[in-house]
Amino acid sequence: MISTTEAPLVSVLMTAYNREKYIAEAIESVLASTYKNFELIIVDDGSQDQTVAIARSYEQKDQRVKVYVNEQNLGDYPNRNKAAGYAKGKYIKYVDADDYIYPHGLAVLAETMERFPEAGWGLCSLLQYTKRPYPFQLTPKEAYHYHYFGPGLFHKAPLSSIIKMSAFENENGFKNARMVGDYEMWHRLAMQYPVVLMQDGVVWYREHDEQEVVFRSQFVEAYEEVKYKYLQNSKCPLDKELAHQILQKEKKRLRMSLIKSIVKLNYKSMLMYLRLLDQIK
Repeated sequence: MISTTEAPLVSVLMTAYNREKYIAEAIESVLASTYKNFELIIVDDGSQDQTVAIARSYEQKDQRVKVYVNEQNLGDYPNRNKAAGYAKGKYIKYVDADDYIYPHGLAVLAETMERFPEAGWGLCSLLQYTKRPYPFQLTPKEAYHYHYFGPGLFHKAPLSSIIKMSAFENENGFKNARMVGDYEMWHRLAMQYPVVLMQDGVVWYREHDEQEVVFRSQFVEAYEEVKYKYLQNSKCPLDKELAHQILQKEKKRLRMSLIKSIVKLNYKSMLMYLRLLDQIK
């Protein structure tokens, strides 16, 4: 356990848009943390309900809470970057305005990162891994292998992450990639920095009817584009032969899907598969 005097500052970043039903519980979960050296930065993206008023009420009671309101709506990932721009901590930790972090969560995340000083980021909420207990660190090559040949890694949401501020700044934060900004970011971070994998039971992701509905075809195409981009990147840490094998399997799968869409006369899917095939060199 880190002593109070040695505990690094963690910047908890909470982006919000029309979350009056949930934001109080999210804020209170952070304030209930057993880990005390944190700041809570709330950045509202132009809410039309009582989200800001609720957030301000906590700001008035606790000096660790800071509330900012954007002059215009930025959208999900640009607003996450905006929140990070206010951060002063060694680490940044996203807790969305409709999610929840357990009282021990910040302590687990910060103390584990301090045990692995070479790591640039960490992920929690992972399923049990049978080959060794959490936490453990993966090199860039091991992280890519873990994702593409193991249980999977880059699918985790920002809520499951803790990121060293220096690494986040070096990578210029999230790209404005709707639906897959986190998936893209993990590919990018994993090329440059070791990642620490941690146990489940640190945070809680809420599912509700007000979350953005993502059409499967839109998500699939964006998801695949990121995958092909980084597997073909000259800095991809996987051996070239392994990356080539994955891409060849992807080509075969896309061709089969293309044939099925032609048979069904599904022109929208046909065009999507053709675009994706064109991206694999």
